[in-house]
Amino acid sequence: MMTELTLEKFEEAAEIVKKVTLPTNLIYSDFFSRQCQNRVYLKPENLQTTGAYKVRGAYYKTSQLSEEERAKGLITASAGNHAQGVANAAKLYGVKATIVMPVGTPLIKINRTKSYGAEVVLHGDVYDDACTKALELAKEHGYTFIHPFDDLEVATGQGSVAMEIIKELPTVDYILVPIGGGGLAAGVSTLAKLINPHIKVIGVEPADAACMKASLNAGEIVTLPSANTIADGTAVKTPGSVIFPYIQKNIDEIITVADNELIGVFLDMVENHKLVCEGSGLLTIAALKHLNCKDKKVVSIISGGNMDIITMSSILQHGLIQRGRIFTVSVLLPDKPGQLEKVAGTIADAKGNVVKLEHNQFVSTNRNLEVELRLTVESFGEEHKQQIVDRLREGGFKPKVTKRTSL
Repeated sequence: MMTELTLEKFEEAAEIVKKVTLPTNLIYSDFFSRQCQNRVYLKPENLQTTGAYKVRGAYYKTSQLSEEERAKGLITASAGNHAQGVANAAKLYGVKATIVMPVGTPLIKINRTKSYGAEVVLHGDVYDDACTKALELAKEHGYTFIHPFDDLEVATGQGSVAMEIIKELPTVDYILVPIGGGGLAAGVSTLAKLINPHIKVIGVEPADAACMKASLNAGEIVTLPSANTIADGTAVKTPGSVIFPYIQKNIDEIITVADNELIGVFLDMVENHKLVCEGSGLLTIAALKHLNCKDKKVVSIISGGNMDIITMSSILQHGLIQRGRIFTVSVLLPDKPGQLEKVAGTIADAKGNVVKLEHNQFVSTNRNLEVELRLTVESFGEEHKQQIVDRLREGGFKPKVTKRTSL
């Protein structure tokens, strides 16, 4: 068993994981570079074979097991990405895999894990609950447990991400890495500092699941009471104790990001880079605007892209609403012919597009005096939205924009 993260082992892992990884060359982002006044590059691990970087650590760890350990069957707990990594490794080595996943794991991650031939057990609300169950099953059946992050060999495999970044961009100044339990952050930060101590490595956590930041502030492992975030891959209440000293030594700063920041960034990635990224993968993109630097070469690691269609649809809707590109406005009208046409014409003249219309005749006891017309309108953004509302007001319709969180 590995007792220390070393450059020799990182180099070994970088070669071994090439058997199961696809090239994820850096993508220069002109869009995000302009936004944060740095030179931003994306490391798109969402394009990996399993849709996430986790395949690296899972495969390297499995390669380091004895034949006897593998033959017992592998087991792990995961919110989805590590699950696919272990399931894939087990399939390649021809051994059994059992994966325990939280009940709320996105369907795409469950189905893809099963597609590798693994048995999936759903248990608990978050990763920590699933992990407890996995350890129970490992003890009961004698399976070999592969921890998703609190394992030095797993962290070494994940560190191959940094090896590729530095080989492709030797003059990188900052690397932004998402943190859930800390395996990726430990591997990336440790290898980066071994190669070039001047590289700044910034960890990024969801604001409502920032277990690593709490632990660093306390100087010891802290367990959060809850970990509620749309970045389900980083919804961890307790960080890894084995990798914690490496985080303490090598992570320069931790930035926390609120869930609502991830929503708009999802739209930005789809529209500007045609990339679908899950919540955890968006953390390092959202963190760009929080960086306290200018004119630096910054790499954001996009950890994964496994998002189910329902979640994707919900985030898209919320993003459009959040940015004023979809909004709902109510007007009161006399119930007589021609009024709807006037409202629709006013919105059309302002280049707005009505996507939904609701007519409420019972808003007043005297419907001849007034009825409510509620319109869901598509605009180009907040400025255009205000122009449409102003045009309605100028037409004498007394518009009222109503708060709406979905279409």
